[in-house]
Amino acid sequence: MTARTASLPDFLHHPTRYLFFTGKGGVGKTSVACASALALAEQGRRVLLVSTDPASNLDEMLGAALAEQPAPIPGAPGLSAMNIDPDAAAEDYRIRVLGQMPATATDTERSTVREQLSGACTTEIAAFDEFVGLLSGETSHWDHIVFDTAPTGHTIRLLSLPKAWTGFLEANEHGASCLGPHSGLKMQEARFRAALDVLGEAGKTTILLVTRPDRAALAEAARTSTELRALDFANQRLVINGVFTASLPGDTVAASVERQGQAALAAMPDALTGLPRDEIPLRPFDMVGLAPLRAFFSGVESRPPASPPAPTDASGQLPNLSHLIAELHQAGRGLIMVMGKGGVGKTTVAAALAIGLVRLGHSVHLSTTDPAAHLAMTVAGDLPGLLVDRIDPKAETERYVERIMTRRGADLDEAGRALLREDLRSPCTEEVAVFHAFSRTVAEARSAFVVLDTAPTGHTLLLMDATGAYHRQMMHDLLPQAGKPQASGRMITPLMRLQDAEYTRVLLVALPETTPVSEAASLQEDLRRSGIEPYAWIINRSLLAAGTHDPLLLRRIEGERTQIERVRGALARHLFVVPWQPDPPVGVAALEKLGA
Repeated sequence: MTARTASLPDFLHHPTRYLFFTGKGGVGKTSVACASALALAEQGRRVLLVSTDPASNLDEMLGAALAEQPAPIPGAPGLSAMNIDPDAAAEDYRIRVLGQMPATATDTERSTVREQLSGACTTEIAAFDEFVGLLSGETSHWDHIVFDTAPTGHTIRLLSLPKAWTGFLEANEHGASCLGPHSGLKMQEARFRAALDVLGEAGKTTILLVTRPDRAALAEAARTSTELRALDFANQRLVINGVFTASLPGDTVAASVERQGQAALAAMPDALTGLPRDEIPLRPFDMVGLAPLRAFFSGVESRPPASPPAPTDASGQLPNLSHLIAELHQAGRGLIMVMGKGGVGKTTVAAALAIGLVRLGHSVHLSTTDPAAHLAMTVAGDLPGLLVDRIDPKAETERYVERIMTRRGADLDEAGRALLREDLRSPCTEEVAVFHAFSRTVAEARSAFVVLDTAPTGHTLLLMDATGAYHRQMMHDLLPQAGKPQASGRMITPLMRLQDAEYTRVLLVALPETTPVSEAASLQEDLRRSGIEPYAWIINRSLLAAGTHDPLLLRRIEGERTQIERVRGALARHLFVVPWQPDPPVGVAALEKLGA
């Protein structure tokens, strides 16, 4: 056994064919997945690394331009990688569904079906169909397939799709759903069942729950584990990434970082304690490029480390969160959307902003669009003037279904009502319901402050897509048409509110690391293409001002300074910094201190 092989985690000693990495955003899923795939390839295996994340950053980590087809990774024999492109997958899916229509179908009928297949839900199910293909015997060329998945809430929805759609197909023997003709869906049923079988078979698939020694990340991993078991996926392992051990006595910052991690592990939720477990130490280097990925498990870099920087406060010139709260206060009302990669502290920042505005005399509605929301756990208390809730997909779907049944089902007979309710059992109904709830929340900002903690980036982009589709449909309906009088009044759509810089302020949160900054930059470009200009960037958990002398933390500060200068110089119109906190900012008092 070589030294490199000996340093590998247990799950790579006798790996299953399919390795499925999931977890809360920001815990290092992509780093662990990439390093695992590379390690397997260097053992002479043929390995395919696949991202199912709409906000994938595999390209940057591997230093290769990836597409929807497997591409060899230069410098890594045996390793290929691909991104499942949601847009390309959706178009392929539309073509297959249209191909199922009878030859007698008219152009109008085909056009109607294509329109039915234009929503974000079709994109999601089509991307999943590509994922299913990798689990259903179409990839015999590969010894191992490694999946780097979207952050947890999105992944749970992805994994529940086979069961949701097979159940829907069994019950719905009628003509159409939100994805078009029933025949277009029916052809997927066998593939979905095959995917369920492979995912649940311990001899073929290992589901690896990646987390950090952090209470919120561990709580998310526990929730994921429980939901996966409910889907009959019990073949799970726990991977704890970024375990830190201080190396110098008397360094209070390093001791506090270690103490936080050990306390979180000691209080690990019961759902995780029985799982087989691997721990990976915190590394001082960024996981970008093949060299650091090769050193990820061993910790031994191939290049000599740079001289550690002096522990100076290079972030001292940047305003902190209190300055941002004061600027927002001047507006008197409006929508504040906090966005970014999962795990960067969006929820903490959103809660601190909301509490800061309440302390300045405002009434604030603090909510979230994140399926894995933990706002209530972060605020952990009551404050007069602050309303805390979440857009609950399940509750919103039930409310939406009953509303549609009341409005559209009132004039139907019993058979018609049964048909309508059956069609509303489609998984796509949830997308529509959540969009309507999001629209209501956005509209509240006309007269008060609304602070929205959004889902991790890929899920947020799907919501933005739904917002844009609704806007385009409304604008189409308002255009004068032959034989149709022009609509009176001015329709204000949710997208128009998001584009209004006086109404909405979008804040991008990132950690001072390469990947979170790159993903926030990519999100900024997506927003700009939709006519939405971010108001400011927030660099969270900055160690620059902490005063540590720990060699490992100093090495990380070296990269932190580079990323702060990158954001300040080329990306942000306004930049604010939140220093690293020696204790997790949980509870009203701690959050108020963060923004003070």
